Amino acid sequence: MMLVRDGSAGLEVFLQKRVKGMAFAAGMTVFPGGGVDPRDADVSVSWHGPEPDWWAQRFGCTPETARALVCAAVRETFEESGVLLAGPDAATLVGDTGHYAAARAALVARDLSLAEFLAGEGLVLRADLLRPWSNWVTPEGEPRRYDTRFFLAAMPTGQQADGSTSEAVEAYWATPRQALADFADGRCHLLPPTRVTLEELAEHGGTGTALEAERTLAKIIPKLVQRDGRWHVLLPGEPGFEEAK
Repeated sequence: MMLVRDGSAGLEVFLQKRVKGMAFAAGMTVFPGGGVDPRDADVSVSWHGPEPDWWAQRFGCTPETARALVCAAVRETFEESGVLLAGPDAATLVGDTGHYAAARAALVARDLSLAEFLAGEGLVLRADLLRPWSNWVTPEGEPRRYDTRFFLAAMPTGQQADGSTSEAVEAYWATPRQALADFADGRCHLLPPTRVTLEELAEHGGTGTALEAERTLAKIIPKLVQRDGRWHVLLPGEPGFEEAK
């Protein structure tokens, strides 16, 4: 999930540096996110916004999978940053999420499902606040492969994004260009999807234009190639991509 807000220098995005002991993307600077819990497909979730059929058309999947993807995005964003894209009704959002701290911990421990949490608090998932951004698939040859959907959402007014997660050692806001400059200077490490997404976000001067952007959501599958004894990642459209095997 790319959480964005308008700062003094333009659009800013919320980033986290993952702990070095993680099995995947250890030490990398990433957006909040994670995997789908089977319970994310629960049809009892109170929902406002584009229906699962709409999301399925954009992500090229079944409505059941689309529902799970949107719910997972909302749940993981709350677990990892404390930001909750839900409200008492279709027109409002929760403010300070601090009083949901116990529920947040229970979600992380998988002792509580998103559907149970929302129902217990009388909340509606605000799917209308999310935008589909891209679909990346891990290259063939990687020991761990993921089919990942990227979402965009504006930071809710009154809420605070934090780094209270065991998966990150640092959390902060930065303009996309600042993050890319840090990467170029070796101050942070970015996976190709994160780097490309930051480059795309850098084209937008504010949250409004980013949220209104028309996106093509074909699967992006990089390729691994070995050159001079080192592995390199090639992206679609880069020289040599079509010839790479």
